[in-house]
Amino acid sequence: MSVIKEVHFTSEPRPDELPMNIWLDDGDSAVDVIDALALSPFATGSQPWSRTATLERVRPDASLIPATGQVVRVAAEDGREARLVCGEGWTLRVIRYRNRAATVIVTAVDEELARSVIEEVTKDVEEPAPENDHVEMGFWWYGAHGSRRSEKPITASPWREVSGNYAAALESPLTRLMSITPADVHGRLILLHGPPGTGKTTLLRTLAHEWRSWCQVDCVLDPELLFGSPGYLMEVAVGTDDDDKKWRLLVLEDCDELIRAGAKETTGQGLSRLLNLTDGLLGQGRDVLVAITTNEDLARLHPAVVRPGRCLAQIEVGRLPYDEAARWLGTSEGVSPSGATLAELFALREGVVGLTTATENTGLYL
Repeated sequence: MSVIKEVHFTSEPRPDELPMNIWLDDGDSAVDVIDALALSPFATGSQPWSRTATLERVRPDASLIPATGQVVRVAAEDGREARLVCGEGWTLRVIRYRNRAATVIVTAVDEELARSVIEEVTKDVEEPAPENDHVEMGFWWYGAHGSRRSEKPITASPWREVSGNYAAALESPLTRLMSITPADVHGRLILLHGPPGTGKTTLLRTLAHEWRSWCQVDCVLDPELLFGSPGYLMEVAVGTDDDDKKWRLLVLEDCDELIRAGAKETTGQGLSRLLNLTDGLLGQGRDVLVAITTNEDLARLHPAVVRPGRCLAQIEVGRLPYDEAARWLGTSEGVSPSGATLAELFALREGVVGLTTATENTGLYL
């Protein structure tokens, strides 16, 4: 049975303020209390100005607290810490995440004070993005507090450096894919299919590097939720008018259930929403591409997914043939007559013995 507590502010509101009650039950956490307390001055009107900043790669030694602020509440849960900080005429809520991202919200009695507090809090607190072999990639997931996106630098090599990791027969189609520009986009779906460990994920990281000047790459960590929730899908795929005007590539890894034959019966509207995103009204509203990796054989995929005109690229990423695998490794020792996956070759190079074969289908993702 829920225990309901009503918390009343004891001070009488001024004529231009609104009354404020906070209702709590056993489903609320300490962080929820901090959220409510942080917003109450704005809700009542005593601090009618608000500013928000989202930070990535916050330095570990950055306090995110103004010099004149006093910490009045602290709560930690589920990989995040919340702090409530008060000062003369302002209130600050700071949420820091385990991945070093942070969100700060300040309310104040006037606009200038709100701006000055948030500028003090956020000045020089982020580390610069790594250079050279890194690109920025976004990661979407849906949690207890709705959808969230975190942007992180990932290692990504240029195509010229990794092209030798793939079969010679793939050089031409993969080079064409890497060199695509917005003017070349015909079809919104990129389909990479093949056994585990053949380098499909590596290709996507390389694609993010090669397209970095015109396309932002976002990886959706929960594609089954994305296509099961229209609201989540709209936020991820459509965004807002304030978003960067770059094209966006949504990466959906290993979502076999969504695109295999019979998906309509097993995933409900998920397949229909995917098709609408790549070749329907939703997809035409924004410059959005979708990249899907799957271990399924092409013949087992839903015909609507692979129909002509829908795919910008449809590439089977397979094992390196025996001769090419031996040349990559520098020796034929340990190489199966049927060839080897990229994961198997890296393992052989590191001296790992007793490799799991690709037919067992237990992993070795790259």
